[in-house]
Amino acid sequence: MRALDGGPLATADRLIGSAIEQLTAAHHERRLRRLGHDASRHPPAAGLWAAGDPPPRTGNAVEILIDGAAYLAAVTDAIAGARHSVQIAGWCISPDFAMVRGEQPVVLRDLLADAAERVDVRVLLWAGAPVPAFPLRRAHVRAARDELTRDTRIRVALDANERPLHCHHEKLVIIDGELAFVGGIDLTDMGGDRYDTPEHPARGRLGWHDAASRLRGPVVADVARHFAARWQAVTGEACLVSPAPATAGDVEVQLVRTVPEHLYDFAPRGDFRILEAYLRALHGAQRLVYLENQFLWAPEVVDVLAQQLREPPADDFRVVLLLPSHANNGEDDTLGQLGLLADADAGRGRLLATTLRARTGSRVDPLYVHAKVAIVDDHWLTVGSANLNAHSFYNDTEVNIVTCDRALARDTRLRLWASHLECGAAEVEGDHATVVDQLWRPIAAEQLARDERGDPATHGLVQLRPGSRRAMRLLGPLQSLVVDG
Repeated sequence: MRALDGGPLATADRLIGSAIEQLTAAHHERRLRRLGHDASRHPPAAGLWAAGDPPPRTGNAVEILIDGAAYLAAVTDAIAGARHSVQIAGWCISPDFAMVRGEQPVVLRDLLADAAERVDVRVLLWAGAPVPAFPLRRAHVRAARDELTRDTRIRVALDANERPLHCHHEKLVIIDGELAFVGGIDLTDMGGDRYDTPEHPARGRLGWHDAASRLRGPVVADVARHFAARWQAVTGEACLVSPAPATAGDVEVQLVRTVPEHLYDFAPRGDFRILEAYLRALHGAQRLVYLENQFLWAPEVVDVLAQQLREPPADDFRVVLLLPSHANNGEDDTLGQLGLLADADAGRGRLLATTLRARTGSRVDPLYVHAKVAIVDDHWLTVGSANLNAHSFYNDTEVNIVTCDRALARDTRLRLWASHLECGAAEVEGDHATVVDQLWRPIAAEQLARDERGDPATHGLVQLRPGSRRAMRLLGPLQSLVVDG
């Protein structure tokens, strides 16, 4: 996979792009150093856990829920079975969103209203964009709040503590202080219906690939404390946080966050440990980096991957990316970053960038890759709300979980790969480089060739071509530079 060649215009574009990128990187460097978070951009080489609080928690049960149908059904069951409390934090929710589909759909407002008759139900949402030119306007969020609370006992708080042009992006559900969901799936159909399955059938609308985690054990208390701190900051009301749940499994998990500085008294200098967690894992990668994400804007991530592609730590080192074919913004940013990685790979076949389509027979519909999943060396795994861009690393509130459980990381990768490659689990259990070279790459390349010839698709996976421009890919980082404090 090679970036497109260019003449003088491309050369000038590359120089401009490099200058903007250096300026943006220097700004973030100064900002985190001033806040005492220099280690988040330059973590020590030893160790995969982020420093600071909360630390990794032992004794947890973790399940990775792939795609909306599984996640929404699990959340529905959890809310319906709540004994004491339901707490939800999200970017956006739709009161009329159908959590369960079929002859008797379960609608979110009805589900929460029923629960609120017997338990405490609190919903914490971003207040929406203060500038009408941006999506999810404040009037839309207020209307959703009013619909949720009308003739119900549901309590809704709108969080307007934000950095300019940024938002509260985390997606959390906490039940009774004993069960938590952390991931990338919003309870809404705004911009696309989150309900989908790993088979991604073509249904005449935009498909949606995403993931989340279901947690039991001591780490749930960390999720609950984060929600409680934000709720109190917005409403002035305390949330009762139960003692840490008892041991529920054998998985060690760490909660990591992005909380910009000066938003809340509970984190005046901010928290940037999602960035730190990614950099620790990527710097230490030896054989495989697998990333599913909505965006690939972050120079911090791309620079590490590019260096590893130029000087691979092992002959079987591979970087496999799953990204949307058309991101809802910043598409030039992502394709340009892919161009940098393609140049670093220099045709040696260690890099593969792909996307997915929804397909049933010869019918193909678009599918949006919204997942925020990363797996390194079948050892390190993160799932959460954070994208690979400056918004999620520096300026939006985000929550991820991280684990170094080998069995969970490998099992998650195999489940995802079997789904994307449309094959049985046994076919992806072998050597990772062999699976990439003999399954991923031929399938993705063949589907790209079929697209270019105008032939019908025979598979949902297709290769992504990198872009040749650099300045265009920096719109996201440049925006971050403009609005950062």
